[in-house]
Amino acid sequence: MNKLSPELSKIETWIFDLDNTLYHSSINLFDQIDKRMCSYVSNFLDISTSEAYKVQKSFFREYGTTLRGMMECHNMDPDSYLKYVHDIDFSIVRPDNIMANALNILPKKKIIFTNATKDYTRKVISNLGIDRYIFDIFDIIDADYIPKPAPEIYDKFLEKFNINPEKAIMVEDMALNLIPAASLGMKTVWIKTGRFWAQNGIESIKPDYTTDNLSKWLAEITDNK
Repeated sequence: MNKLSPELSKIETWIFDLDNTLYHSSINLFDQIDKRMCSYVSNFLDISTSEAYKVQKSFFREYGTTLRGMMECHNMDPDSYLKYVHDIDFSIVRPDNIMANALNILPKKKIIFTNATKDYTRKVISNLGIDRYIFDIFDIIDADYIPKPAPEIYDKFLEKFNINPEKAIMVEDMALNLIPAASLGMKTVWIKTGRFWAQNGIESIKPDYTTDNLSKWLAEITDNK
């Protein structure tokens, strides 16, 4: 039974981030990617892994992703990088039946808006058992390799799917990525992971909803307990 509140019943498009959002951060899937990013930067720049880690995090802070920083500062080919860093063990991502049932009940379009790639995203949501409930994916390639929270990418995303932001809701673990969404009139859901870098920007936004477990929250709002 669908038991959405009057406010949520008006939503026409549900927009989901992927990493640490559609799966719980305790799975630590992104930690594998983080290590492979460091390895790639180390090999590409011929520097130690400790120096590569510093470069990686510096680019993340300045450009939003290590990818963008390496492209801007070192003319790196994005495709080889993306293929390398996403070559990880997906077996730790298990089916989430609670999430699947809730998404099945949840009305309207459900779209993933991610700084990752479609190939990687499809593997994750397939393992979660929720791929059949996702309408589409907007990835870093669709965004011309410009990551969230760049405001122009949100405009491109909305235009591609003909989304009315005032009838959309965005679900994210990184507070900074919710700021452009809120400024466009979207409702926002912040997934609290406890990771310090995901809290950056939270002082600039008051999320409409906050949870540390998306599956349970979706089950509650759809009365799918």
